[in-house]
This record gives sequence, C-alpha cells and structure tokens, in this order.
Amino acid sequence: MTAPPVHSGWLSALLASASFARAYTIAVLGAVFASFAIERLAGRVTYISIIAGLSVIGIGVLVARRQEISLVRLVPTTLVVFLGWALLSVFWSSDTATSFWSWVTTAALAFLAVVIGHVRDTLQTARALGDVLRGLLAVSLAVEVLSGVLLDIPFPFLGVQGNLAELGPVQGIFGTRNMLGFVAVLALITFLIEYRTQSVRPGMSIASVVLAGGLAALSDSPTVLVLAVGVGLVVGALAWVRHTRPEHRAALQLALGAVVVVGVFVGYFARHPIIAWLGAGTDFSMRVNLWNLMVDLVRSHPVEGWGWFGAWSPREQPFWYINYILDASHATGLNAYFDVLLQLGWVGLILFVALAAIALVRSWLAASERKSVIYAWTPLILVAILIDSMFESFALVGIGWLMLVLCAVRAGLSRSWRERIDAAGEPGGLPHDTTAG
Repeated sequence: MTAPPVHSGWLSALLASASFARAYTIAVLGAVFASFAIERLAGRVTYISIIAGLSVIGIGVLVARRQEISLVRLVPTTLVVFLGWALLSVFWSSDTATSFWSWVTTAALAFLAVVIGHVRDTLQTARALGDVLRGLLAVSLAVEVLSGVLLDIPFPFLGVQGNLAELGPVQGIFGTRNMLGFVAVLALITFLIEYRTQSVRPGMSIASVVLAGGLAALSDSPTVLVLAVGVGLVVGALAWVRHTRPEHRAALQLALGAVVVVGVFVGYFARHPIIAWLGAGTDFSMRVNLWNLMVDLVRSHPVEGWGWFGAWSPREQPFWYINYILDASHATGLNAYFDVLLQLGWVGLILFVALAAIALVRSWLAASERKSVIYAWTPLILVAILIDSMFESFALVGIGWLMLVLCAVRAGLSRSWRERIDAAGEPGGLPHDTTAG
C-alpha cells in the first residue's frame, strides 16, 4: 500500500522562496560577521543560539528545495574529509568534550556556508555580503567616531580603543585591527565587483569603496598592505588571462602557476627584509617565536596532531604550555597553516591545503573562461583568505572559515567532476551558476 502524497504547505513554499533565501543569507552573514559584537553585547550563549537556530532553518531550506539540489554535489569532498579527520581527532585531544563542541561549531558554520552556496548564485551572494558589510563598516565608523572624537573614551567591552582622532589604529566592532583590516579588504573586493557588475548605484559603490578603504587604512594593520598587493597582482593576472586568446590560455596559466610557486619560495626566504620594509619587525619576531614553538610541539604528534579546537582553549594542552613558555595569551597560532598542523598534524594540513587549493583552481578557471566579471569574486576572496592565513588563523574560525567554505562550495558548483554525473542523467541536479554571462 502506497503512502498518500504529501502536499507542500505554506511553510515549504516560504522556505523554498527566493525572498526567504535572500533574507536567510543576509541573516547568516550578518550574524557571523558581527559575532564579536554579539558575544560582547549579549554573551556567547546568545551567539551559539543564533547559529543553532540558523542551522535548523537551513535544514528546512534544504528539505524544501530538495528537488533542485543534487546530493552528489551538495558538499565538496575535500570539506567532508577534512571535517571527518577533525572529528576523529576529538578522541585523542586533551579534552574530548571541549574538542567535540569546538568541532560542532566548525561543522555548523560549514553547513551554513553550504546552504548559502546552494540557494544563492555568485552574484546574489556577493550582493548580500556587500549589503551586510556596508552596514557593519558604517556601524564600526560610527562607534569609532563616538569613542574617539565625540566622547574621547575607549569602549573596552567592544575592544574599541578610541584612537580615531590620532588616525588609528581602529578596531570597529570586529575586536582587533587585523580583523577589521581583513574584513575591509573582503569588502573592497565585493564593492568593486558590485561596481563592475552595476548591481548597485554608482554613487553607492563609490561611497562603499571609500568607506572600506578608509577603515582599512585606519586599521593600521600590517597585513592590509600585503593583502592589497597580493589581491592587486591577482587582479592583473586574471585580467591578462581573460584577455588572452583561448588557444594561448593554457600556456599562460602554466607560466603564472610557475611564477606563483617561485614567488612563494622567494617570499619565504626574503621574509625578513619584507617584514622590515612593512615596519612590523617586533610583531613578526613574536610570531616567529610562536611558530617555532608550535613546530617543536608538532614533532611529538606529527601525523595526527593534538586534537581539533579551532580557536585555542587556554586551559588545554598544548595551548596552555605555549602561552606559559612565551608568557603570552595567544588565542590562535597567528597562522592558519601552522595552526592546522599543530591541531590535526600533517594529514590535516594536507587536507586543508587540498580544500583551499582545489577551490582556488576551480574558481580561477571559471573566472578566466566565463564572460561575466562576477566569477572573479570567488578567486579574489579565496586569495585574500589564503594570504591572510600566513599571518592570522581567521580561515579556521568564524568569518574566515565561513567564507572559505562558501567559496569552495561555489567553486565546486561552477566546475566539478560531479557535473558529469549530473549530466549523465541524475535528476535534480543544480544548474550552472545562473549569473548572466
């Protein structure tokens, strides 16, 4: 006896609607990018409750849209394997319970990124991020004006030092100047893409670029200049490839790849003069001491690492030991690659690099071959995250992790071996990015 058909009600229609998808995307991006302010103003339990609620709603959205989503293309394979290895590491960490809940937080943010990647195309995602960052950067500027000019007092509960009158460094509502600088660079990329695609009014685009650029400069973050130079070089290279005749692109792509590899080695061996030129010698010296100690600790757990925690838990090993030896209070390893190596060993680092590299290659090829400039947004965001990961661990938690997974999902939908499976006849496959070419 067959079961009676289930008729979709108003709730399914709401969850599957385009308007709800836009609202959901803005809610997720707004909550994650404003996480520091939310935790300082309302507590961590409030933030966790928001993420949990959005995750439950996300499950409902995927169920409502199940007919248009291909299961085989739902999540990048590298992401599944990386999260699986992180989950296994819970069993050999120093605190299983804390490590497990840290993994749950990591998986929840990844899930939110997967949902957004499937309910919004690239242009819609960039537009939503642009709207969110315009609002948060405007609030940051307002808070800095209130603290540093009108009242001339710091706001310790928000981490705002009130240095605007001295032209920085400023933190906004993001906690640190480095995080503000990182967010401002992501905003600049998004605002410039909006301008090129004419998805917002020119006046709004120009004002947004000025706002993001001004806050990036006022953050006085030493990583902003590195990010700006790195992203600028990538923009030039991508424009060069896009304007090259199709039959010559493969050779040019290989040449650019070789230049990148050489540049990485040159940058590593010339790191001391570069840091001295940037005027961040003291900061770099502190980071080198931290990284050297982390590498020493990796030798005792080279393959599996010490267990996944994401952001450091100060009372757990090896983080307590590191801060004790250095007489510091580091909350991360200040380098995503060393942080992954410490927590998940060489296996975890290889999986993390594979996740990022495959996403970057896929998005780069899509951006170089497809007509619309919107396809440049994904590789540019990825480049900014990967460059910043050499100086911060943002790519492993919060904002950086959400954006890394989101870009990996978008890249996988634009170019993936699983497209051939759907093309072979699997029903319900999500179509190619619907952005106009």
